[in-house]
Amino acid sequence: MNKRHLTGLVALGAAASLTLAGCASGNQTEGGSAEGGDDSLGTITLGFLPSWTDGLSTAYLLEDQLEKIGYTVEMEELTEAGPLYAGLAQGDVDMYPSAWPELTHASYMEEYGEKIESLGAYYDGAKLTIAVPEYVDIDSIEDLADNADRFGGKIYGIEPGAGLTKQTQESMIPEYELEGTYELVTSSTAAMLTELDSATAAEEDIVVTSWRPFWANEAYGLKDLEDPRGAMGDAEALHFLGTADFAEEFPEAAELIAGIKLNDAAYASLEDMVVNEFGEGKEAEAVDAWIEANPEAFETLVTE
Repeated sequence: MNKRHLTGLVALGAAASLTLAGCASGNQTEGGSAEGGDDSLGTITLGFLPSWTDGLSTAYLLEDQLEKIGYTVEMEELTEAGPLYAGLAQGDVDMYPSAWPELTHASYMEEYGEKIESLGAYYDGAKLTIAVPEYVDIDSIEDLADNADRFGGKIYGIEPGAGLTKQTQESMIPEYELEGTYELVTSSTAAMLTELDSATAAEEDIVVTSWRPFWANEAYGLKDLEDPRGAMGDAEALHFLGTADFAEEFPEAAELIAGIKLNDAAYASLEDMVVNEFGEGKEAEAVDAWIEANPEAFETLVTE
């Protein structure tokens, strides 16, 4: 099962681009077009990171919902949060469909926040973590210092520009005095999952940066290491962010988006259907199936 999960993420990561040269959605509203036809309420561009599956899942959910109420939707794929926030502030994209602005992306909000507006938080309790497979017999980040040899002195991380990477490098590692004993290996989410897949298949020791909600926690049987010093930060909410004046330009969209609130079960089933059950290229089908199974998931849900 792990291989199936991993294949989809690697393909998604490889498909992403650092530039704002994404492709238009193929599921246009009848009468609409990539430029926004006469029958369209307008064109909304969603910027997201395919390898970060919270944003992948909610991007396709929003594509479905916004097109149902009359908008034309374009999808822009990027690989780093920094360019996405910059594009949002500059108006190159209209929305970031799953942002962590309270803590994880606080530095980006300090830089660009005056040109960005929150359209609402859709999920509470998101958390950055340091994790190991359940078969590894340590339970706290404090245990890492005395076990560096077991892990080859490496913590496998994700993209260098991720807020999770900054929190690990600048807060967790110095707080637990791991400098010189551990290297934070950064590349991409797909690369981290490759290492995790290989290690868990052989039941070898490995430590990775992770977060909740994230499908890989269950797929690979990960457990969060206790963080008694609070170095990975508090829980936060996941937000829909819009470029400045989004709600004024797209009022119907803003009203729909503000009503989206997902509990743990609804979010988990959405991500699982998009990433795992259906996979790459079948995201629209996954959203259709999720809506059929969760017709009352949130108060503004459009089912037809």
